Parts: sequence; structure tokens; C-alpha cells
Amino acid sequence: MIELLVFDVDGCLTNGKITYTQKGDEIKSFDVKDGLAISSWVRLGKKAAIITGRKSKIVERRAKELGISYLFQGVKNKFATLEALRMKLGLEFEQIAAIGDDLNDYRMLEAVGKSYMPADGSRYVKEVCDSVLHNRGGNGAVREMIEDIVIRDGLEEEFLKIWK
Repeated sequence: MIELLVFDVDGCLTNGKITYTQKGDEIKSFDVKDGLAISSWVRLGKKAAIITGRKSKIVERRAKELGISYLFQGVKNKFATLEALRMKLGLEFEQIAAIGDDLNDYRMLEAVGKSYMPADGSRYVKEVCDSVLHNRGGNGAVREMIEDIVIRDGLEEEFLKIWK
């Protein structure tokens, strides 16, 4: 059974586009449907983490809003960060699912028990992913991933009970 979900940000939680304002501020857009699924996962008593190569106050804010307890930004080696988190939480790789879309996610996706890629991810990442989702990054891919895990792990009734 999956206990920890790991999310890449750019290209998974967002569409991968980075917009800068005239003042140099960074803008990212997140899908509210993904957010509702993540917060529901956390309400089930499960764990969630973000491991991303970039640093952004926006990501920090989004993680806090959704109840994501583990946030790692500016990460060069996502696998090493995942391994340290796995050890800290006392989990096996089989208890972890992750979503990533590009080469810097490759080793992390290869290691976890269940790996996902948005429809618009890298063809090279597709080689190691268990599931290529129908939705694109930032457009419901994370929601699709979570619903797949909830059904797969027999948590659908509990998941829906949160909102009934």
C-alpha cells in the first residue's frame, strides 16, 4: 500500500511554464483539482512530499496550503533526497509513489514502487514509468495519479467519505 506521494513541481503540479513579471517576480499556476486531491490524501492520514530542482516562495506557499509536510527545493539529486526521506520515515520504496516529467526525475521514478508521468513528459522518462497519465502536467495529472492509487489500494470509500 502506498504511504507517501512525491511530487515534482514544474511540469507536474504546474504546466512547466515559468512566467516573470516586469519586476522579476515569478508566476506559477496550479490546478485546483490537483490540490483538492492532495489535501484529501493528507486527510486520509497519508504523507506527501515535494522534491523540486527549483526554489520558489510560491511552491512553499502551495505546499503549506495543501498540508504537504515535506518540502525539498533546489535539489540537484532527487533520488538522494528521496532516499534520505524514505529512511527518515521508515518506508520501503514499494510504499512510495512519485510523479515526474523530465530527466532529473529519472532515478527517483525508477526507484519507487509506483511511478507516474504526465501525458506531456519526456519520452525518456516514459521508459521507467509504470503509468503515463492521460492529463498533462498542471492540468489534472496529479489528480489522476491520486485517484488511481486510491482505487488501486482500496481506499476509494474512505477517500469519498471525506466529502460526504
